[in-house]
Amino acid sequence: MSRKGWDCNMNKYVKKFCVRGLIFSGLGPIVLAIIYFILQMNNVDFKMTGFEACLGIVSTYIIAFVHAGSSVFPQIESWGKVKAMFFQLICLYTVYTVFYLINGWIKFNYVVFLIYTGCFILGFLLIWLIVYLSLNKEKDKLNKQLEKVKNK
Repeated sequence: MSRKGWDCNMNKYVKKFCVRGLIFSGLGPIVLAIIYFILQMNNVDFKMTGFEACLGIVSTYIIAFVHAGSSVFPQIESWGKVKAMFFQLICLYTVYTVFYLINGWIKFNYVVFLIYTGCFILGFLLIWLIVYLSLNKEKDKLNKQLEKVKNK
């Protein structure tokens, strides 16, 4: 593939990444507000400064932006499933981990960090498996319907 063709294809995916990120990024702060509300309703005693609140809002906005945007990786035709899954995992793990540490939502303790990493990877792989199996089931269903139409 020529350099120009690669640029054009990658630009298409960068644009999709950004559009998806912008569409869904506002959900991050809403989820954060709901979590804080639930904590308050359950009498969890927590206090935060204005800086901490602002940092949480900005962090969840960026996390949601990257999370939504990274859904473009599996759609890059020239990438296989493993490569797409790897890039999406690295992208999500990096942004979540950085902002969880910055906000103090997880502590940098080796045991805690190891548990967090294991849970993150396991959860990621489980979600990928569920999506993969669901799409395969839908694909098989559509193929059977096409076969019926073809045989008429």
